Parts: sequence; C-alpha cells; structure tokens
Amino acid sequence: MGFIFATNCTLDHIREVLSKYIKTQAAKVGQVAVVDWFIPSGPTGMDPSQTNFFQALNIGTKIVKGQIELVSDFQILKIGEKVSASGAVLLAKLGIKPFEYQMQVQQVYQDATVFSAAVLDISDAVLIQKFIAGVANMAAFSREVGIPTEAGLPHAFGNAFRNVAALVADIDFTFKEVEEVKKFLADPSAYAASNPVAAAPAAGGRGAAPAAAKAAAVEEEEEEDVDFDLFG
Repeated sequence: MGFIFATNCTLDHIREVLSKYIKTQAAKVGQVAVVDWFIPSGPTGMDPSQTNFFQALNIGTKIVKGQIELVSDFQILKIGEKVSASGAVLLAKLGIKPFEYQMQVQQVYQDATVFSAAVLDISDAVLIQKFIAGVANMAAFSREVGIPTEAGLPHAFGNAFRNVAALVADIDFTFKEVEEVKKFLADPSAYAASNPVAAAPAAGGRGAAPAAAKAAAVEEEEEEDVDFDLFG
C-alpha cells in the first residue's frame, strides 16, 4: 500500500500513468495462482531431451522437426490453486511469466472527502444522463403536487393550451393557435381526403360497423335481461 500525492495533474491522468506500468513475474513453487493459464498446443522450442518436464505433468507431446510439440492446450495454472514444483520449472523453461503486478487506485482523498476510485469511472456522458433523468423526475413530481417549477412549466403550458383549445372548440370564439383545430372539427372529411393513408382504414371499417353495432345491441339486450331478472 502507498500514497500518491497529486499536485499538478488530474486523478484520471494518474490512473492512466499507473496502468502503463505492469511488472511480470515468474511462477514460484507454492504461490497461489490468481489467473487461469494455458500452455497452447504447438511447438515449444525445447529439444527432445527435455520431455521429462512434460511427462511429470502428464502433458501429451510429440517430436516434430527436432523439437517438442504439445498435442493440445494444457491448463497448467488454476485460480486458487498452488503452483507445483513441476509446473514452476516448466513455465520457467518455456520463458512464461504468468503473474502481473500493478498499482491500482483504491481510495481517493479530495476536499476533505474520501471516496472509492470507482467514482473516477463515471464519465461526463453518464453525469449528463443522470442530470436529465433527475430533471424529468422533478418535473413529474412538481406536476403531481401542483408546485410550479421551471422544469415543469413546458408541461403546464401544454396542459393549459389543451384545456383552452377544448373550451374554444365549443364556443363562437377563436384565435390563431386553435384555428386548425376548429377547422378539423368543423369538416373532418376534408382532412381525411387530403390524407388517404389515414382515410383507408376508416373506409375499410365501414363494412364492419353494422356488425359491431348489432353485437353491441345484443349485449345491451342481454344486460337489460339480467337487470330485469335481478330487480324485477
């Protein structure tokens, strides 16, 4: 554990610099493996006189062009298990250093506050997204409780306009913003003719209208019969 004092750089820059410095280390006997490690199949670069290192671990090999080749991938390290003597020797012979060491930031102290380094992973895009979500929640809350806020004003104005438009539609009074609405209510067929895509479903539905009306009438009669039986 150690302390890093940042006086002329940002915390993100410190983590970026630390991520570039990674030290590899050879496996030692008795060391607990922190990674799963596989020796890939294929040539090893070792001469046939060293097959005993592979035989000690029951690794399938063959001799090709004067060197040892692995028949298939072999897992030599498993997470949580200790490195065996034969495994450590073979990894050293192959020049493999499976362990890596690197400094990682765990806690940050800034402005008399200690916080987790995970906070540094929060990008500006995430902050903006959270802020927008908070504004939306505040606007919804203010509308429900009836408290006017700047975030809720657009919704309040929209609701007020709809109420005014509904009122003006039934009286002999108009203004510029509701003229189109009143024209539509006065002659819906004119808008249907100018929009054949929207008019097509309406035309196709005319044939089904009598059947639907008949079914509704049958339902009403049945309900009336039930009411008569219950209260008559």
